[in-house]
Amino acid sequence: MKKVSILTSILVLALSAVAFAAEGGAAAAGGSVNIALVCIAAALAVGIPALGCGLGMGTGIVGACSGIARNPEASGKITVTMIIGLALIESLTIYGLVISLILLMANPFIG
Repeated sequence: MKKVSILTSILVLALSAVAFAAEGGAAAAGGSVNIALVCIAAALAVGIPALGCGLGMGTGIVGACSGIARNPEASGKITVTMIIGLALIESLTIYGLVISLILLMANPFIG
């Protein structure tokens, strides 16, 4: 798993250097390509966190249900902890939505 994260970091750093190297005239000439890339980035900014949060929420609920099944007396504490955890997980998806909206609204090529 560590190799994947290192490879991903290197890829992101390499692509960001290419993105910042574009000049204004060259970027304006390929405006339709830039719009497509921004739309893809906005979709990925919501899709990837939503996928991860969905998996995390499912795992959390499975753990809470098995904990309640093993010890029904602790269901109140388990439920409160689960709800707080689910709210924190959901906030990560909302951050992805905010990044997506920033990408779409702050782009000079769109609108």
